[in-house]
Amino acid sequence: MPNPLSPLATLFRSDLGGHEQVLLCQDRESGLKAVIALHSTALGPALGGTRFHAYASEENPEEAALLDALNLARGMSYKNALAGLDHGGGKAVILGDPEEIKTEKLLLAYGRFVASLGGRYVTACDVGTYVSDMDVVARECPWTTGRSPENGGAGDSSVLTAFGVFQGMRASAQASWGAPTLRGRRVGIAGVGKVGHHLVEHLLEDGAEVVVTDVRGESVDRVLARHPRVQAVRDTEALVRADLDVYAPCALGGALDDATVPVLTAKVVCGAANNQLAHPGVEKDLAGRGILYAPDYVVNAGGVIQVADELHGFDFDRAKAKATKIFDTTLAIFDRAQTDGIPPAAAADRLAEHRMAEGHDA
Repeated sequence: MPNPLSPLATLFRSDLGGHEQVLLCQDRESGLKAVIALHSTALGPALGGTRFHAYASEENPEEAALLDALNLARGMSYKNALAGLDHGGGKAVILGDPEEIKTEKLLLAYGRFVASLGGRYVTACDVGTYVSDMDVVARECPWTTGRSPENGGAGDSSVLTAFGVFQGMRASAQASWGAPTLRGRRVGIAGVGKVGHHLVEHLLEDGAEVVVTDVRGESVDRVLARHPRVQAVRDTEALVRADLDVYAPCALGGALDDATVPVLTAKVVCGAANNQLAHPGVEKDLAGRGILYAPDYVVNAGGVIQVADELHGFDFDRAKAKATKIFDTTLAIFDRAQTDGIPPAAAADRLAEHRMAEGHDA
């Protein structure tokens, strides 16, 4: 029997598999070790970011990275489908601490691997990579988005990611409290880096009370310096136990697990992090406690909407108008969930799978 958590089991035998192609990349001269996973190209070229991360597994960090790439690529297929984009899902992971091993030579080597796919995969920024990195990758690969405006790109995609999460949060408020506003609500944000600090500003403008935490003290300090009204707590454990209306996970995945869900005080979970559900079944636990979960890949699609628009000559207003529709999509998922008697995560999956199946049949 294969280990159900092994990469090969995930790729070929698991219900979470179905990936079309996985490329293992190594460039000894630069030290590059990377995984590029293409889950689906049913709707068009796979589109998804490049994560640069040091995986903590001492036994096999390479396997941890591969599993992460597979899961993230699948999530991108569903995200792009529900965002109405003509793109499939893909993701890349570069192994290692970006602060220690990221070099121009390594990024150029990575760009050559992406280019070798001939346009089947379009890359962009993710955790550990930035606009300046995509400018370097683009020197070797024309299928690169998230570049700087000076290099023909759209710039920082976290701007519209945060805007989309805010639209999803407004829809969650409509479904929970009857009005599409966070005014007077207490929102806790775990992670105020790339996306989280933009989300803080949307919430404050809407009249919400905001509480934050981040593993990086400097990120919290930046928010508090700009917005003295914002409160901070020491860590995520303290945040989830705090008196909240909305919990917004905006860091790495797996934020909703067996330890977190039972102690959550919030009635809504809506955040920017990918793969928030630590394992299948968590969505049922949330529903059982009366907590409304806005599926992460639905509400955090603003960034991918932005970088997809870049491929057609970026127009911020056009991209923002499309990201605004995340409000309607989120409400439609809540309605479908109620009609079918299933959690919102399952409803979102059904809608995404239906669109991808139509793409295969086209």
